[in-house]
Amino acid sequence: MLKHFSAFLIAALFATSMMAQEAENEASATEEESAQEEENQEQADLALMDSIENANAKIPEKENFDLPVGFDNEMDSLLNDYYQSVIITPKKRKCVSDSIGEGCSDEVYIARLQKIPAIMELTYNPIVKKHIELYVLKRRKQVENMLGIGEYYFPIFEQALDAAGLPIELKYLPVIESALNPSAFSRAGASGLWQFMYGTGKIYGLDGNSLIDDRRDPIKATNAAVRFLRDLYKIYGDWSLVIAAYNCGPGNVNKAIKRAGGKKDYWAIYPYLPMETRGYVPAFIAATYAMTYYKEHNICPAKMQMPVLCDTIKVKERVHLEQISQVLNIDVKLLRSLNPQYRKDIIPGNGETYTLCLPQRSIGGFIDQKDSIIAFKADSFNLNRAVVLPAQADPYFRGGGGKGGAVKGIYVVKKGDSLSSIAKKRKVTVAQIKKWNNLKSDKIKAGQKLKIK
Repeated sequence: MLKHFSAFLIAALFATSMMAQEAENEASATEEESAQEEENQEQADLALMDSIENANAKIPEKENFDLPVGFDNEMDSLLNDYYQSVIITPKKRKCVSDSIGEGCSDEVYIARLQKIPAIMELTYNPIVKKHIELYVLKRRKQVENMLGIGEYYFPIFEQALDAAGLPIELKYLPVIESALNPSAFSRAGASGLWQFMYGTGKIYGLDGNSLIDDRRDPIKATNAAVRFLRDLYKIYGDWSLVIAAYNCGPGNVNKAIKRAGGKKDYWAIYPYLPMETRGYVPAFIAATYAMTYYKEHNICPAKMQMPVLCDTIKVKERVHLEQISQVLNIDVKLLRSLNPQYRKDIIPGNGETYTLCLPQRSIGGFIDQKDSIIAFKADSFNLNRAVVLPAQADPYFRGGGGKGGAVKGIYVVKKGDSLSSIAKKRKVTVAQIKKWNNLKSDKIKAGQKLKIK
């Protein structure tokens, strides 16, 4: 019995040893797989950062503190023109903004920031305070206009951010990027609501040519921005660093982290960031504050004339926004605001599918009158000719071109010609022809040679 028990014990110990060895091997394999996954992810992150850095031109640094592009004085005229086309400011409104406004104590600013339901860290310090008061005291009119136009754009941003599981408060990023102007174009070459550089836009599927700039397309650019922000978060795991990298590129943020001794905290790397980026996160916090507490500062949203209820339709034919405007009786400025991606007001067509955004009430009219719209003054609006034959020289004319469109040489009169018809052809006057040929009357005959100077 003891002998059998000993054999059983030995077998059990052997089996246990084998199981332990297998478990150890599995654990080792799991660790290797995990390490390999981490290495692959790190390589993917590095590749993304390299591609972005290579695609973008370096943002020039400035000696002095730089404001967000949307609040730069150089943008004022462009923004005013844009807001005038999309904002209605009636003479009488229930809510009227103060012209000056009042600031608050540090304690009030801190308490209000902490009450905002946000995943992102909304910290407070003198730099953030400076930006808050830039919004609520100095640029109140722009905040009023952005609140108005935000009624159209914020739902677009919120839907895309929510679908991707990103913080909804990121909807305020275009406030500091473009002041919610889809046609904004920065000194560095960034374009659209989300201010994509051309190279980064290409990486995230935003095409561009002489007629179209997808960076200005509110929906396409928003979806691209969401993917870009999500990729940056995979790298940093901190939204303040993500926002900083969105502004100056991952390369500059990585350099700042290294110079700060490896600290991955925005305020720790603050002095090592490019000058413009130092104000970027504070500006975002301030924009979030201003868009949330505008009522407390007696700022009233401007009334918007862009329809909140809009819809899109696919178009494959070449059509000009003016054709749509005149046939459907829609203000062309409104069409441009709804379709800012079309640089020259032209939807190229050519068999490709393009998106046209219209007020919801006009979708049915476009479908019913599509052929009439495309045919309306087509020769005037679509000037690109597919085939052109060069003009043939007049067999009765010998000579070259002259100044001012006049033709220089000898013209042989044909049957049926008159001085007025010849003058019209040669872009001169009857009086000139008579003077050059010493003619006393308007009578001419076939075969007669006339000088044309």
